[in-house]
Amino acid sequence: MAPVSDLITIDEARRRVLTAVTRLGDEPVALREALGRVLSEDLSSPLPVPPFDSSAMDGFAVVAGPATELSVVGEARAGHPYGGAVEAGQAVRISTGAVLPEGADAVVPVERTTAVKEAVSVPSAEPGENVRRAGEDIPLNAVVLQAGTQLGPAELGVAASVGRAELRCASKPRVAVLVTGDELTEPGAALAPGGIYSSNAYALSAQVERAGGEVIEPITVPDDRGGTWAALEQALDSADVVVVSGGVSVGPHDHVKPALRDLGVEERFWGVRLRPGKPTWFGVRGETLAFGLPGNPVSAMVTFQLFARPALAALQGAAPDARRVTARLESPIPRNPQREQAIRVNLLQSQDGLDAAPTKGAQGSHVLTSMIGADGLALIAPGEGDAPAGERVEVELL
Repeated sequence: MAPVSDLITIDEARRRVLTAVTRLGDEPVALREALGRVLSEDLSSPLPVPPFDSSAMDGFAVVAGPATELSVVGEARAGHPYGGAVEAGQAVRISTGAVLPEGADAVVPVERTTAVKEAVSVPSAEPGENVRRAGEDIPLNAVVLQAGTQLGPAELGVAASVGRAELRCASKPRVAVLVTGDELTEPGAALAPGGIYSSNAYALSAQVERAGGEVIEPITVPDDRGGTWAALEQALDSADVVVVSGGVSVGPHDHVKPALRDLGVEERFWGVRLRPGKPTWFGVRGETLAFGLPGNPVSAMVTFQLFARPALAALQGAAPDARRVTARLESPIPRNPQREQAIRVNLLQSQDGLDAAPTKGAQGSHVLTSMIGADGLALIAPGEGDAPAGERVEVELL
């Protein structure tokens, strides 16, 4: 492992990762299947939304004017317009969302009216009152969603509102997740002496899916050179991104780095000035990205968040996202003399903005429960003594 003086910063490591990314292609995706996908086209509206002047209330469509009694000459319902024109002295019963009839320029809410046999008594009304104008939400030909937008429920609703049943989206990165270790046991199986349950395969796969990637079936890799080489060869041939947890340090059973080198993967960095996560490795073969993450469960999740997640976003052409906020430390945190720390925190709203409080319990790299409920990673600069309560720090949002 390189001495601390040779380690690179979090930001430099992320820069090297993003420099190596080549955006993937795109594909048509049915609207019902597009949640979480990244849009690869600017989406403009071929019609105004709403497409016609409509009523914002249940009530009566009228010609604006003073309080009076009007004859009710018909009805306009959503999807069933009134076929005639409204003249002075007339009213048309109208429901919310229905087309405003020709001649009418205001809507009086039903609760402000009084029925009088075949007529209705209405108060004074101003032009445009309770009327939704055509294009008020989306003008004709307006760009409503930009390329690089991750599609959430509201974005899908907007796409539907302009009539799109299919969208062009970035292809999902195919990600191979490999976890190394003879001690790893699948949940549900009996533990052998010295065995532990394999948590990294599940946590990392979930992180991949949340970042928009498609996980190839996770593979457990034995602690031997041949098995490691074979698993990595298969992963590099089938995936856009290879994520390996464990086996990247300098122990006699750490076979990942030499296998990657023998398989033609060019090392871009090994070692980050980070706690937890110092022995992180990154390299490329052609357009395939390879991440060697530490084996400790928190270290693996933290380094995926800081380095692999941005790569998956960039592969999909995602717009730069505001993944960091500034927050005040709620309590002092001891600094590491040489490495930046990623402290798992909860974010709390206060009068002065966001406060960051460490999650309950220990913050060791093996304490996976420290990630439960965490809102972000507070990045604590190296130095002597404590980062005092009240100090403002950057927080990488999870």
